[in-house]
Amino acid sequence: MPTSTPTRTIAVIGASGRQGGAQVRQASAAGFNVRALSRSPDPFYGQEPPENVEVVAADLYYEASLVRAFEGADAVFHTHPLRARQDRAVLVRSVGRAAKAAGVKRVVWNTSSWIPDRPGDPHTYAGNTAGINELWRSGVGGTVFGSVLFMDNMLTNWARPSIVNEGKFIYAHRPDLWANWISLDDVPRIMIHSLDRPDMEGAWMNIGGPERLQPGDVAKALSGALGRSIEYVACTPAEFGKRLAYAYGDEMGPAERAAIETSIGAFYEYNNTAPTRPFEVDTDAMLERIPIELETVATWARRQDWSNSNAPRPPAG
Repeated sequence: MPTSTPTRTIAVIGASGRQGGAQVRQASAAGFNVRALSRSPDPFYGQEPPENVEVVAADLYYEASLVRAFEGADAVFHTHPLRARQDRAVLVRSVGRAAKAAGVKRVVWNTSSWIPDRPGDPHTYAGNTAGINELWRSGVGGTVFGSVLFMDNMLTNWARPSIVNEGKFIYAHRPDLWANWISLDDVPRIMIHSLDRPDMEGAWMNIGGPERLQPGDVAKALSGALGRSIEYVACTPAEFGKRLAYAYGDEMGPAERAAIETSIGAFYEYNNTAPTRPFEVDTDAMLERIPIELETVATWARRQDWSNSNAPRPPAG
């Protein structure tokens, strides 16, 4: 009588966030047992998780809690918290060390931003380079993906109300800036695909969607999904920093709000002018290595709910 293969377990850090939530959703759908790690006792905001999802309390800033949460897991999916912008390498080092101590086979880190080819780029990009070095030094098997720009950003409080209520897609991109937008659900599908690939252990790569688009192209895709004209309106990086910080409302105090405004403004100023073009991905090379079908912006936009409602939405991230 053949023995069944035991179901593997993936521990997902930051399960209450949009990126972690997508990882939980996709890993669960792929048949893994999922350990949803969160400081919140209710990371799914009152919704009942699938049967193969277990919520486990853990604190990214407390390494011992990570070791306990990782024990018995085959893999760990790590995404850096949006509002913890300055300690990227420190946190991924803790994740790597805790995973190694718990006997985890693979840590897959989604950096949520572009990874430079060499050290020297500012902002989160420098943190990604330093973080990869720390992950490798921890001794755990690791894979790192730099997801450059998320389609799902358009569903957040700084973007969706203008799209739905004003017919305006407002963003801090130059009108001629190219970008490979990727769906949040495609990111974990790529992460899952890498788990059974020995060649992806000790590897990093930037990932994006299958199309390289300018902002006007994105507005055109939104127009098709909503059935009416959506216009792209470019704002300055400084204006965008204020817009994003404002979307958090009372979640942020004045000091954090000012810091976010400044850092986001500088980040997008750099992205608009950097010769390294950090929103672009060589998708031909990426899909040769990770041969899965990815959503276009039009396909993604058509499956979203664009009705005018007061349903709670994430501010950003």
